[in-house]
Amino acid sequence: MNKKDIANIRKQFKINNDLLKISDIFNVYIMKESSDIYHYQSQPFGMLDQDQQELFLNNFKKLLAGQLDEKLFELKFQRDAENSSQLILHQGLLSKEADDWKEQMLQIVDKMLASRQYEKDIVVTFIHGEYLKPTKRRNEESETSERDTVYSHPFILCSINNTQEPKKELLFDYVEKEFKYNIVVDPIINLQSPMAGFLFPCFTDNAADVNHILYSAGKVHEPDYQFIEEVLNGEEIMTAQDDKIVFEEIIKDVTGDQLNTSTLSNVYEEINRIIVENEEEEQPKLDSKDIEQVLKMSGLEDINTEKVETAFKKIIDDDKYEIKANSILPKFTSKSIKIQTKIANISISPPDLKYVKQVELSGKRYLMIEVEENTVIEGFTMIPEAFGSSSEE
Repeated sequence: MNKKDIANIRKQFKINNDLLKISDIFNVYIMKESSDIYHYQSQPFGMLDQDQQELFLNNFKKLLAGQLDEKLFELKFQRDAENSSQLILHQGLLSKEADDWKEQMLQIVDKMLASRQYEKDIVVTFIHGEYLKPTKRRNEESETSERDTVYSHPFILCSINNTQEPKKELLFDYVEKEFKYNIVVDPIINLQSPMAGFLFPCFTDNAADVNHILYSAGKVHEPDYQFIEEVLNGEEIMTAQDDKIVFEEIIKDVTGDQLNTSTLSNVYEEINRIIVENEEEEQPKLDSKDIEQVLKMSGLEDINTEKVETAFKKIIDDDKYEIKANSILPKFTSKSIKIQTKIANISISPPDLKYVKQVELSGKRYLMIEVEENTVIEGFTMIPEAFGSSSEE
């Protein structure tokens, strides 16, 4: 799935939307530090009152929020996994009877309980639904409605939420005119911040892809690898942060950890060009040949295929590995590059890196930043000085 596919299905989670049909909702309550299900309840989603529906729909939207490879991850299922979650979910997707679907979802919960014991009470929510997508855009002049023909996307969505202890509060009773201690023992289900969850199957080009599942982590760059491997039976993943580190280490190895700022700026600009040119398609990936070309186009000399492939093999142990370009440079104009020195740490956007240089004068190193206007520090405008002058002279 790309970000457009995810955005399309995410925006469907709203009240009274005829393009989204949720047939059943199934809630499972698990006690902390336990390997048992305390309670479960299944019912038609339409039987919930509107306020409850809205709470859950907002929860599902939050689950599908975030950037790919940072909070959302498209996982490929492991082949020949024992008690395969792919098979369980596919059977659930095809189930016509609510009782059959419920039993299949309980198998997923059993795998969760076998994987770990949770530190808090949690609630696992499953929904079985269908997302309808019009085959063409609205045409005001056409007599045919845009919704006369639609793509049908049956899906299962799971949201895992923890619980919170009720607040201890002091209340004032207007009738009795006295202060009262409010005693509430029922735990509160936190639907505002899902711990994790998934959407099955993935959708690509209006077609279901049952070989992949969309996993949602609770926090950015913090996927639960144990849940991915043991519960979902997903293959190993690399986060955007991992990809960026791999890229940086490969560049360091190829260049001998020696790069001037103008060349580094050229590298980022070249990668940004690749991203922009492929904006409408699947996000571009860079293999060793692409990295070699980027470095050559950026002005680096003494770059060859063997040197780049060797670096890939050394850093990632795979000279065929592909790095997602968006992971290296998600937002070219806004993402900051950190320049670290003993005196100060400076953040600068990639396009402006070409205005920064390290120079040497009288045996000392200086960081020089070219500016077009007066520099202001704490409201004070700096006075231009001759290069090499100091306050001691």
